[in-house]
Amino acid sequence: QVQFVESGGGLVQPGGSLRLACTASTRIFSIDITGWYRQAPGKQREVVAAVSNSGRTNYADSVKGRFTISRDNAKNTLYLQMNSLKPEDTGVYYCNAPPESPAFGSWGQGTQVTVSS
Repeated sequence: QVQFVESGGGLVQPGGSLRLACTASTRIFSIDITGWYRQAPGKQREVVAAVSNSGRTNYADSVKGRFTISRDNAKNTLYLQMNSLKPEDTGVYYCNAPPESPAFGSWGQGTQVTVSS
């Protein structure tokens, strides 16, 4: 089973930026689609962004124009650049393949993002 490890979270003021990073126990370029998910306090985990091997990206409406997902196959790393952060972006962020993907792995510890003044 693929293992994912997230990093880069922290406390940031509204309007600030963070860049999250995710590494995998397998070659990321071998995974067709990888994505970032978040779980806000008291809410279900939701997908916020995904990227395919072809470079196609998809974003949740709530983050369009503010977040950018990218993959660096040479570094075997998935990134999420988050700009213009809002308090409602607060949550634990995870990376994974989609549940229907053979590369779907167990959920890691995630990385905490807190947006607060």
